[in-house]
Amino acid sequence: MLTMSAHYTVWPKRLPHRITVPVTSLWDNLATSARRYPDKVALVFFNTTVTYLDLLQKAERLAATLQALGVKKGDRVALGMQNCPQWVIAHFAILRADAVVVPVNPMNRAEELKHYITDPDTKVAITTGDLAPEWAKASDALPVAERLAHVIVTAFTDGFDAVAAAPDMPAAWRDWLLHIHPLPVLQSGQTHAWADALNADHPLLPHTATSADLAVLPYTSGTTGLPKGCMHPHSTVMHNALAGSLWGGGSADNVTLCVVPMFHITGMVSVMHTTLMGGACLVIMPRWDRELAGRLISRQRVTHWTNIPTMVIDLLASPNFADFDLSSLVYIGGGGAAMPQAVAQRLFEQFGLRYAEGYGLTETAAPTHTNPPDATKQQCLGVPFVSVEARVIDPDTLEELPQGQQGEIVMSGPQIFNGYWKRPDATAAVFFERDGKRFFRSGDLGHVDADGYYFLTDRLKRMINASGFKVWPAEVEALMFKHPAIQEACIISAKDAYRGETVKAVVTLRASHKGLVSEQDIIDWCRDNMAVYKVPRIVQFVDALPKSGSGKVMWRALQEKDAEIAAETGKAVQA
Repeated sequence: MLTMSAHYTVWPKRLPHRITVPVTSLWDNLATSARRYPDKVALVFFNTTVTYLDLLQKAERLAATLQALGVKKGDRVALGMQNCPQWVIAHFAILRADAVVVPVNPMNRAEELKHYITDPDTKVAITTGDLAPEWAKASDALPVAERLAHVIVTAFTDGFDAVAAAPDMPAAWRDWLLHIHPLPVLQSGQTHAWADALNADHPLLPHTATSADLAVLPYTSGTTGLPKGCMHPHSTVMHNALAGSLWGGGSADNVTLCVVPMFHITGMVSVMHTTLMGGACLVIMPRWDRELAGRLISRQRVTHWTNIPTMVIDLLASPNFADFDLSSLVYIGGGGAAMPQAVAQRLFEQFGLRYAEGYGLTETAAPTHTNPPDATKQQCLGVPFVSVEARVIDPDTLEELPQGQQGEIVMSGPQIFNGYWKRPDATAAVFFERDGKRFFRSGDLGHVDADGYYFLTDRLKRMINASGFKVWPAEVEALMFKHPAIQEACIISAKDAYRGETVKAVVTLRASHKGLVSEQDIIDWCRDNMAVYKVPRIVQFVDALPKSGSGKVMWRALQEKDAEIAAETGKAVQA
């Protein structure tokens, strides 16, 4: 059995194994940075800058307005918008008001938004003009007692100068970002313009939140049923913000590209909080665009970029890639999917960059595992993060498994959430006690090697049983990435009269290979490059794979759609 300290042989020698977490609130991080670096640029958004002092003062004014609207300590305030300076201001304003941030995916529509109003008992929401009608529609459809009382609405142009933005703004975004929407009517409540909320002259009450108080309530997508809120006090987020800064060589002179969404736990904690607590600069993108990303990295001299592998793959495929200057980057890494080995090798050979994959969940305030910057292993989660103890267990007996054997990844550490909001049953199901420690069950399958590195096999429930052979989709996907024609691939199961289940690949082709490669060509290539039981028996070409707001491929949506069509037609789907 693997000793729990095996990974310390590759641990960065400059770092402690565990850290002491500040007992202050997350708000105090911004207040401290603003005191240290008042005139330093904190945020960059389409060539418009916000200094630390300006960020602090705007957050304080908005916090005073929230308090005037009746927000009290511990109240939940929903925050739903794409990345922009207003997201950062609102996030810290909610914390300054001693309230709880409920980050909401801006892709959600009214029917979905109802849950983010009723479940956390939200009375105030902050959003952008394009999304405000959906929030109003969701609220108006609820019983009066459950409706929103206030919605604060910002236009994207509240965060940048349109003239300064013109050279960088993608043409496809102009209508979306520049359009000024009228304030919607909110039944049983009021809507407020962002400028009015920031310019109101309300007294600011003292900040009393402690490290133990609830700070953020992000929701998990969940495998079944409605999303569940993950209760994170200031201390859990504080740990990973500080640990992330130390791990990545935190400095006030760092420049971080923020394109992963801040409503997602990685963007919120590992990018925004980590950057701002150190007094560094956050370069914000509202959503992904490879040409804009390339220009920003070049012009802003970006040093740190946390992303998902599909972004890197897309950037490298840009016809203008040779014009971009990536020489300023000192750290590049991320998670959500395995980085194809060929892409990682190109990054290292061309730029000397080792792509550092990591792993974490909404329940763990982002990372519980990551690759040491100078000792990365490709397509690997890395080693247990700062202060984390991780194990691989038998999901049925909860007993620890030997090194190399596949089981469920579990972890214990100060960044683990308190539990699910209003769901003591679900909370009890994901925790167990062992050796005097409280371990969280990730629901992910993997194994650990002799050096203490963890490898993800797949989700506990995502496994294909083909004639008794267990096929793990992540492994097949990683193999298929090596095919020169494949841009992305998602493996799902399909019904098979003989095998019970068989392997299906939903594939997007590179533009250069469309019309030149057939589904059978892919199958033949797979047969030559992997064990026969793993070979997809069905290949379906699509223009794009469905993705979540955080950029992850929604394999479950593909699986469910395939099952529905199979049930209707009596056979598996094939292009």
